[in-house]
Amino acid sequence: MTNNLYSAYFKRAFDLTASVLGFLVLSPIFILLMIILLIDYKGSPFFLQERPGKGEKIFKIIKFKTMNNKKDASGNLLSNRIRTTKLGKYIRRYSLDEIPQLLNVIKGDMSLIGPRPLVVIYLPYYNDKERKRHSVRPGITGLAQVKGRNNLVWEDRFDFDVHYVENLGFSLDIKILYWTLLKILSKSDVAIDQDEFLDWFNIYRKKQLEADKVS
Repeated sequence: MTNNLYSAYFKRAFDLTASVLGFLVLSPIFILLMIILLIDYKGSPFFLQERPGKGEKIFKIIKFKTMNNKKDASGNLLSNRIRTTKLGKYIRRYSLDEIPQLLNVIKGDMSLIGPRPLVVIYLPYYNDKERKRHSVRPGITGLAQVKGRNNLVWEDRFDFDVHYVENLGFSLDIKILYWTLLKILSKSDVAIDQDEFLDWFNIYRKKQLEADKVS
């Protein structure tokens, strides 16, 4: 089985089979968290946000909420750090907020393994090499997430994403799944996938572009 055959025919079948089975196994946790968050937040327990997928096609990623909607006296949302609840911190620690993304995989917007889908406002900032990350379906987890997650600088993250795309294969996917499970069980380098963190790249790349213009 070549990597081309795997990516063209078998990867989607693997994703669909594994995500359906995974969702069935995790459905008691899914239902329990959905009910608890529904009561706790007095509203939808889900966080929806537009992200670019394969070919930069926009889709809505679905996660469990880990923050409430508390606002200041002016009606503005408080910072993400303040709005993150104790339950939300626990959910993030064990990556339970990612469980609903199995529905994204079943639908075909995402893969189990692939470059993490970042926010739409980043699209103008990618260079040609970095755009290769959008030539495959984005993943719930990926090579960058198991090789350092938030401890990596942006260029290293994108290098791992491109390396994954160029070396996509069944054995690599299995290794990443295994490494992901180890990360979750050890609670090490837990990824932060919230607006407060994601905005960093927006500022980071703008500064780079401004510096390039000056030089």
